[in-house]
Amino acid sequence: MRHVLNSTSSVPLEFTERHPYPPVVSFDGGELDCGNGLLLLIRKHIDPLEPGQLLEILSRETSVEQDLPAWSRLTGNDLVNATREGAQLSFLVSKGTFVPPASVVVVEPTAGQVGSGGKRQAPITQPVVRPTIPAVLPQPAPAPTVPPLSVMGMGSWPRPRWLLRSLHDHLQTRLSDEEFEESADDAVRLAVEAQLRAGVDVVTDGEQRRDNYASFVGGLLENCQLIPVTDLLPYVDDPQEFERELAALDVPAGQIRHPAVFGPLGRGRSLTVHEAEFVGRLTDKPVKVSLPGPYLLTRTMWMECISDRAYADREELARDIVRVLREEAHYLLAAGVALVQFDEPVLTEVVYGTPGSGGRTFMCGALGERRGIAEELGFAQDLLQEVVRGLPRERLALHVCRGNWTPDERAALAGDYRPLMPLLSAVDVGTLALELCTPRAGEIDLLAGLPDDRRIGVGVLNQKNQQVAEVADVVGRGEQAIALFGAERVLLNPDCGFATFADNPIVTATVAEAQLVVLAQARDVLRERHGR
Repeated sequence: MRHVLNSTSSVPLEFTERHPYPPVVSFDGGELDCGNGLLLLIRKHIDPLEPGQLLEILSRETSVEQDLPAWSRLTGNDLVNATREGAQLSFLVSKGTFVPPASVVVVEPTAGQVGSGGKRQAPITQPVVRPTIPAVLPQPAPAPTVPPLSVMGMGSWPRPRWLLRSLHDHLQTRLSDEEFEESADDAVRLAVEAQLRAGVDVVTDGEQRRDNYASFVGGLLENCQLIPVTDLLPYVDDPQEFERELAALDVPAGQIRHPAVFGPLGRGRSLTVHEAEFVGRLTDKPVKVSLPGPYLLTRTMWMECISDRAYADREELARDIVRVLREEAHYLLAAGVALVQFDEPVLTEVVYGTPGSGGRTFMCGALGERRGIAEELGFAQDLLQEVVRGLPRERLALHVCRGNWTPDERAALAGDYRPLMPLLSAVDVGTLALELCTPRAGEIDLLAGLPDDRRIGVGVLNQKNQQVAEVADVVGRGEQAIALFGAERVLLNPDCGFATFADNPIVTATVAEAQLVVLAQARDVLRERHGR
């Protein structure tokens, strides 16, 4: 079912005889509507433009007359003009705010997209390619061991401002892959140097190349495209409620992008192996790489009117997501990565999310199908088990938290691990990296029943706090974990990453480094006390 944007707050659309300004780019959307593919084509054509440049959108779908003004308002792109000639509609949209030129250049009225030779162009559709599936997957290579009471970040690190500019230019195709990778390499060097100065035992690349912890895969997978969250409003059950949710969660929806599936998924190139290989050239310490988990990706990627063109249901989509993640894990382990971590924060949304109140793990509960709690947790467990099947469990980790997009503790979920204990006990990974410092996570004693062969990455520091933690407090939380699990099973980490979303870091890089210094100092105290 197509959901139409609410446009009641916008000014009624008026048509003129001709556009007053010439567009830089023009395309014909044919009879597609906003809830059935037109927004993907608009995004494809508007992203490469500079701010203030004009895009002409041709359409023969009457509902676009209502939907496009609302989309323009919500995305901050000015609808400059509209014309109609019979059934042919033409809209002139500015990328961002439009500033009229000093002299007006009037262009001749157009009845359709005109290309070279004056012929109307056919509607553009996304190219669908046959997914790339390797015949044989590589086997794990040796990796440095991760000793007990090791300190590591969860994954993300605040990006420099110049990298954010490069990231956005790259997403909007204004910066080449080579130019972006050069900037990202420099940012990774800074992130790794900060971790090494702090004294961590396990290093990450800070996820510097990613727009956020999960959706970045959408820009790398075959038959997938990254689009801003605001473009998804026609696809959710209640667009107005979704707008309220984003506001409640303090989410910069115009900047954060989401993967949209328009064909069978394939891993045509590395998702993260290049990240690991570059870090490996900077340090001899063990390297950890975080990947979005299969349940998270399935929940966020499955959307009616887009992914159901390629897949009959989300279970079919999940099979390809599992395959892609298994492939990536094999290649990461073959590259010598010490720890591959799967992030599944949406598990807490399954048991504690409350629609309409901001009680979600970002947008995972607002997008994608959700059934009963038991069914969802069973589905998530099956997907995770299939991804890790046959891989060396001592080099696999699962991370669970309650949302990490804002330093405001009130905006995130609250609830202990009791409902998740069966899943945490069953999934065949060697390490569970868990949010435990914040009071929202409940009491650590509830985890006493976890299998003895699981290491626990204990959140002993709340990364949302703007004040640097006291060493004594971190030592105290470490002692509590050691008393419960034994020193040989405990690893030390913040509750979550320092910059889950590139545009929304939780703290500055300076504070993040200072927090890791405290973790390293607490580790030294605990190792001396417990002979590690």
